[in-house]
Amino acid sequence: MEQKTNVQTEGNPWRILILFSLPLMAGNIFQQMYTVVDTAVVGKVLGVDALAALGAVDWLNWLTLGVTQGFAQGFSILMAQKFGAGEHGKLRQVIANSILLASLCAICLTFASEALAGTAISLLKTPEEIQPVSMAYLRILFAGLPIVMAYNLAAAILRALGNGKTPLVAMVIASLTNILLDFVFVMGFDWGVQGAAAATLIAQCLSAVYCIRHICRIPLIHLTRNDWNPKWPLWGTLMKLGLPMAFQNTVISVGGMIVQTIVNGFGVIFIAGMTATNKLYGLLEVAATSYGYAMVTYAGQNLGAGKIRRISQGTRAGLVIATGTSLLIAGIMLGFGRQILAWFMPADAAGSVQALEIAYHYLAIMAFCLPVLYLLHITRSCIQGLGNTILPMVSGVAEFVMRTGSALLLPYFFGENGIMYAEILAWLGADLILVPSYLGLMRRLRQRQEKEI
Repeated sequence: MEQKTNVQTEGNPWRILILFSLPLMAGNIFQQMYTVVDTAVVGKVLGVDALAALGAVDWLNWLTLGVTQGFAQGFSILMAQKFGAGEHGKLRQVIANSILLASLCAICLTFASEALAGTAISLLKTPEEIQPVSMAYLRILFAGLPIVMAYNLAAAILRALGNGKTPLVAMVIASLTNILLDFVFVMGFDWGVQGAAAATLIAQCLSAVYCIRHICRIPLIHLTRNDWNPKWPLWGTLMKLGLPMAFQNTVISVGGMIVQTIVNGFGVIFIAGMTATNKLYGLLEVAATSYGYAMVTYAGQNLGAGKIRRISQGTRAGLVIATGTSLLIAGIMLGFGRQILAWFMPADAAGSVQALEIAYHYLAIMAFCLPVLYLLHITRSCIQGLGNTILPMVSGVAEFVMRTGSALLLPYFFGENGIMYAEILAWLGADLILVPSYLGLMRRLRQRQEKEI
């Protein structure tokens, strides 16, 4: 069956962004579901120490995931622009060379991650009693990085062509598979955290296969032998887009790891509480990520079609939609967050009540400030869609400075609770870069278009 694409250069921007975001949002919700189930099963079945072991190295896992997503999203910007311009021959070349380049990146990242895992765990000051569990978990996840890259690139290709439904179905399949395998591997086979990691990789493999099969059914991107010839100037262009986004995510992750090092110094109970809330972070951010993907595709296609005014209209619509959504999610988390967080805590275990209080305090702080995060995603994604990945990278550096600076200083004045504000200040630091940058970019694009007329 022929797969559909979606041109976003015509029609109501509100309707386009909402309809394109909804399947992405649903897919992200399912993705977060299996993250939550992973954590809940580990916490309930294996205990607080196992929960802390996952949380202690969470940013290491996010670092590798962020690098793969950065390259995939960066490469897809050029795809969206070529698709919006109707240059289907060049689009096929971009896709083929992106696959080659992403494969090389995935292999290098896998070897580097496996080689440095032990050193990284030590540098994070992970408590000795949970280090072996953390290492076992990471070894399996790092070995599956090529699978992670395959899914992210395949989903990015589909989104660049305006297809958000296929990644949704893929994520539903992955989520249900992962949840089932969590119970089988962790509870049934007693494989511990290794079972949770294996379940995640198997699920992502299925989602990657599903997306790739559907890409092969899109006639306009049937790749020929000539498309697969490496084109070095094109590789340079792709790296100019992908490398800053990967670096941006790396900088953010390094900042997160510095924060995690400080958190790890407060003991296993504090780590467990922070881990529970951090696992809900994806649910807080789920709509923002979806709107961001929509804005990258929308801005990229309309830039390719030369419709600058339409980009501004879409961004304004995106900001209103995102703000309303963030307030709704914040209300839900403030009202029901304590009950949700209790899913992660083993009943009647020593330290569970204390860990739950720590988790809810952190969740409430993030919920109150959620509109700041949603503003970040909309403006950053629009800038990326315009082909500028340097400014978002600079915003990532601003996040790093704010996150690490506040994590190092605030605990001296406010104790362990001070570190909970590091994430909020990181969002704010990025916004201070992104909002003026977006306004300046749009002003220059309008001026350039007026001169050409």
